[in-house]
Amino acid sequence: MHRSRRAKIVATVGPASNTPAMLKELFLAGVDTFRLNFSHGTHEDHAKVHAAIRALEKEMNRPIGILQDLQGPKIRVGTIKDGKIEVKAGETIRFVLKGENGDRDAIPLHHPEIFAAVAPGHDLLIDDGRVRVRVTGLGDDFIEAKVVTGGIISNRKGVNLPGTVLDLSPLTAKDRADLAFGLELGVDWVALSFVQKPGDLIEARGLIGERAGLVAKVEKPSALDYLDDIVRLSDAVMVARGDLGVEIPHEDVPGRQKELVRACRLAVKPVIVATQMLDSMVSAPTPTRAEASDVATAIYDGADAVMLSAESAAGQYPREAVEMMDRIIRATEQHKLYRSIVAASQPNEEQTPPHAVAAAAADLAEAIHAPAIVAFTSSGTTAARIARKRPATAILAVTPDVAVSRRLCLLWGAHSLLSDDVHSYEEMVSRAVGSTLEEDFARKGDVIVVVAGIPFGQAGTTNNLRVVQL
Repeated sequence: MHRSRRAKIVATVGPASNTPAMLKELFLAGVDTFRLNFSHGTHEDHAKVHAAIRALEKEMNRPIGILQDLQGPKIRVGTIKDGKIEVKAGETIRFVLKGENGDRDAIPLHHPEIFAAVAPGHDLLIDDGRVRVRVTGLGDDFIEAKVVTGGIISNRKGVNLPGTVLDLSPLTAKDRADLAFGLELGVDWVALSFVQKPGDLIEARGLIGERAGLVAKVEKPSALDYLDDIVRLSDAVMVARGDLGVEIPHEDVPGRQKELVRACRLAVKPVIVATQMLDSMVSAPTPTRAEASDVATAIYDGADAVMLSAESAAGQYPREAVEMMDRIIRATEQHKLYRSIVAASQPNEEQTPPHAVAAAAADLAEAIHAPAIVAFTSSGTTAARIARKRPATAILAVTPDVAVSRRLCLLWGAHSLLSDDVHSYEEMVSRAVGSTLEEDFARKGDVIVVVAGIPFGQAGTTNNLRVVQL
């Protein structure tokens, strides 16, 4: 089976979708990669879901990607007397490093890294920005702040610091234990939360190595300052618009999304657009028109994948949400303006033989109306270079590596196929013809484009292009 669309769907697994039967329904409805959110659930819960997905993969005889999303540090206020306090704009409040059951003059904030990094003029956003305060003074163990936007501060509410870079690792003790567990299970991707700077990715890479792809979640304003380095050091990027939208102005989020998608296309890295895409479908069988437009915008931008969070994890209509996302993607990709919009945002490819060969293959396939481009790829790079052009032609990505075949489930346009390695030019042509026919991408008499790197099995050597008639 293969999808009648190019962009991929990532769906979060949770109480609404963690049974083998529902996982199969979601896969058949359109899910390409499943996200395991380690902010919730036990290791035992995630192990059961992982096993069910691998069993489904075997049943369907199709690679399925699994993305482990690490929780990252959580910054919260402590406990407050009577459970909550109301603060009003203009008044002054105080945060303290130690203590419990505080009041407006002593709100507990047990995070010494904040006291070390914050400065007058910096903002603290409490409860997803519902309350905003601005630092006016501080000492070693207290922060004085003026309330900008009033509201309720209650126990354990989250705190965001958009203008402050904290000396804080994105990997907590919990994350390290979760990561070790996920890598032992055999997840395909690891998404790193709370990325502030390039060094955060270097730290994570030291633990992950090449055992999984590394996804940088861009949700902190400071990450945007190091955008090129963060894209370069990651294997994929997630535009985590929920947290990002708390810390930067709402009106800046769409433009930043486009910047991130373009940067990833330029760097030949998959990019996922995530958070609140069909949020109303948590409790309703259909989305709002604005949500449908939001998904379509991500597709017009050229995103590799769009993601469902609560919609598929805890919503009342997980299957319907996947089906709706699939329908929106297909309708967008089939619209008469889609090709011209995607082409207009096409970044210039690097002036190297591998990139030139991949770009030429995409252009040639469209020029001769080939039904498929067959890309032999040991690392996924050849397929990714072709996908960067966003060709109208389907990409059949043939790889001997099961891990690569699963990671390709996140790449735009790639139909991933696990196959034995090829050792000769003649075998390459024969395998390309057979795979294209078996996967029902073409019929006898059609002409296909075949791309490979020679010598075979050497990653990154895209240097050969062949036109073959079936």
